[in-house]
Amino acid sequence: MNIYLISDNRDTLVGMRLAGIKGLITSDKKEAEKLLDSLIKDKDIMIIIITEKLAEAMRDKINNIKQKMKLPLIVEIPDRHGSIKDEDYITGYVRDSIGIKI
Repeated sequence: MNIYLISDNRDTLVGMRLAGIKGLITSDKKEAEKLLDSLIKDKDIMIIIITEKLAEAMRDKINNIKQKMKLPLIVEIPDRHGSIKDEDYITGYVRDSIGIKI
């Protein structure tokens, strides 16, 4: 099982490399989409990690992959500047998904 990082931030890539995770830096949406397309075809890669800002730039493509494919698992992480999501993101996600107000 391999893990691969697509990042728009050099510090995130360096940190992941220290953990043994390979990756690539790009801030170009087209380049990131081409890389994502090649990674989902590679049967050895089970987890793709993408920084949140880059994931937002290609939201439709990521959502489409998550809906249609079991693998690879796509995980969005904040970069070194922190999360771009609201503080109550998880609460809002639960509320929107199952309709329960927490």
